Amino acid sequence: MGRTFKRLLVTGGAGFIGSNFVHRTLARRPYEVVVLDNLTYAGNLANLASVSSDSRFTFVQGDIRDAELVDKLMAEADQVVHFAAESHVDRSIMDGSNFARTQVVGTLTLLEAARQQGVTCYLQVSTDEVYGHVEDGVSREDDAPAPRSPYSATKAGADLVVNAYHITHGLTTVVTRGSNTYGPHQYPEKLLPVAITNALDGKPIPVYGDGMQVRDWLHVDDHCDGIDRVLHDGAPGEAYNIGAEHEGLGHGRTNLDVLRAVLDLLGKPYDMLQFVGDRPGHDRRYALGCEKLRALGWQTVLPFPVGLERTVQWYAERRDWWEPLKQDAGYVAYYNRNYGDREKLAAAR
Repeated sequence: MGRTFKRLLVTGGAGFIGSNFVHRTLARRPYEVVVLDNLTYAGNLANLASVSSDSRFTFVQGDIRDAELVDKLMAEADQVVHFAAESHVDRSIMDGSNFARTQVVGTLTLLEAARQQGVTCYLQVSTDEVYGHVEDGVSREDDAPAPRSPYSATKAGADLVVNAYHITHGLTTVVTRGSNTYGPHQYPEKLLPVAITNALDGKPIPVYGDGMQVRDWLHVDDHCDGIDRVLHDGAPGEAYNIGAEHEGLGHGRTNLDVLRAVLDLLGKPYDMLQFVGDRPGHDRRYALGCEKLRALGWQTVLPFPVGLERTVQWYAERRDWWEPLKQDAGYVAYYNRNYGDREKLAAAR
């Protein structure tokens, strides 16, 4: 049933969701997997260490905007899954130029190579943030994009270019839009890894604004399984939401709820939470309707409490993975600039 292939090109496969997808694909599918990753700050070869000796796995370091390299790799692939992106909203607020170059120009480079080389399916990994703030109800795939940050605007722009290539050139494309994803190997600048690692180190945990922003938390394993399902069975030219639908079922979790749950799991006091100035243009609520994907037979497996406990345990056991990242001069400068400029973050305890 659905599309079949032998060789898969995965861009951004050394990052958080991409590396988890590579692991699950090699474990569950008989495919050859080629990863193209530029190894910017969030790309980490350590994320792929356990599959590096697999004869079906190949790693190539390079930029998705390198047309010659992309064309060569695309000529050898049956299908492509495009994860590579600048993905942190705070960094896009500081400087959105690289987000435009990576998201839009990079995506266009990949699409043109896919078209010229006759790739049978191009899957664009996008985000629920392209829908913008959702006051009530849920976002569905035919809703107009309404991004409110440079990050989400460039992701929405990339989605539109993908759709244009399907309509204009007949390229078989599919788009996935995932909700807030968490799990192992997530670079420690996002909410959960910052909270977990700061708590483990006894440092204050920054909370934007009042902490009442509502998100639908999706474990990375469930997210990757959704992408896999769309890659094989998604209808050409369609977009598919991937969310846990906790919020849509009336079980929304605020950021404050999630951070307190982390502290509970680690036996830490709530006064470690340090409220800081809110992010400019911070979307208050996201919620996805996922009926289209569920109609393909996909469903979530990990309840949030179980997934969160596993994630906290992973970071607790893998200081060797995250401590070097947080000690890097670039990370320290980013962290101090992002939170220090808000003049609220207390000194480490």
